[in-house]
Amino acid sequence: MTSRSRGAARVLLGGMLAFAGIAHLTVARKDFQAQVPPWVPADEDDVVLLSGAAEIALGGALVALPRERRRLGWIAALFFAAVFPGNIAQWAERRDAFGLDTDRKRAVRLLGQPLLIAWALWSTGALRRER
Repeated sequence: MTSRSRGAARVLLGGMLAFAGIAHLTVARKDFQAQVPPWVPADEDDVVLLSGAAEIALGGALVALPRERRRLGWIAALFFAAVFPGNIAQWAERRDAFGLDTDRKRAVRLLGQPLLIAWALWSTGALRRER
């Protein structure tokens, strides 16, 4: 793949993160609250608002700061890993949100998180060695 393809994928990921972050703060706030595990020692709404703000900032940085792409790729991958327990809790506790109203749908969604991690690392060249 070319650096142009990676760049387009990085910008698309950044846009998706910013969009999801805005949704955290607005139209999908309740659905995102369903993903906050009950063992998190913070108010569900506070967690959703903070993670939404983080997604907006990270998404914007992925688009606007291409020279920092490798570092941002690692940060995005760690972010996706950090929110993965929420996805697992949604599946394990059978919480409905985002149309994920069956065990199968929630289980299939779990497969998406490793793909997001891989996308963040690939699109930013985070795993490539400097020449």
